[in-house]
Amino acid sequence: MLNYGLDMSALDGGFALPGLVAEGDELDALVSAHPDWTRPTPAAGWTIAHQIAHLASADENVVIAVRDPEGFDAVLERAAAAGARYADLDAAAGAAVPRQELLERWRAGRAEAAAALRDVSPDHGFPWFGSRLTSALMTPLRLMETWAHGQDVFDALGASRRPTDRLREVAALGVTGRELSFGAAGLPVPAEPFRVELTSPSGPTWAWGPQDAPQRVLGTALDFCLRVTRRRSRAETGLRAVGADADRWLDVARVFL
Repeated sequence: MLNYGLDMSALDGGFALPGLVAEGDELDALVSAHPDWTRPTPAAGWTIAHQIAHLASADENVVIAVRDPEGFDAVLERAAAAGARYADLDAAAGAAVPRQELLERWRAGRAEAAAALRDVSPDHGFPWFGSRLTSALMTPLRLMETWAHGQDVFDALGASRRPTDRLREVAALGVTGRELSFGAAGLPVPAEPFRVELTSPSGPTWAWGPQDAPQRVLGTALDFCLRVTRRRSRAETGLRAVGADADRWLDVARVFL
């Protein structure tokens, strides 16, 4: 389950709704062309159907949280009852329905989620798992999760995936997740500032942090996003660290628990 208790100060505040819609459409084009959703993905025990069911459920939960905040209490109660197995059990239940039914459910859910986020102001607050969010923050978070689970499906099918500048939202969340990364690993959060410089898919460099920061992470945006979403090991990327703390960050980097 995603952890949204992140320091969002590194986000540029851009409302990523068109990117979220495009990310879902890209994954839809891939999975709708493949009839066998029982193929296993890199996530242990999860097939393609599990991945789509997970995304469908999350989108439906967004609609409830935004449009019926009091009704979201029932979602939280179900999650609490299932504990650490919530995501697995929820995905398994969705994966058990016929493929076409699940596909239609996911399409309807993500359209409703996009509409719900579009219909409220960016600073509109609503409950979520263990926190409160705004629509301006939920949008890039949904984009990130759609992209990350989509990567599992692309990997399962051995399909090539062209990176786009939609990755900026994912990379920004990765930057904000630095404290989460150290905390989840049981390590103290470094006091020194960090500089992150990533080559975007379209060519320009995306940068966060002071230019003279002693701790630096350098590489491509794609590699960084694959690393912070735990879709690739550090050794599978070309990321480079300058400074002991930056080096340690790449070992433990994540954007969710």
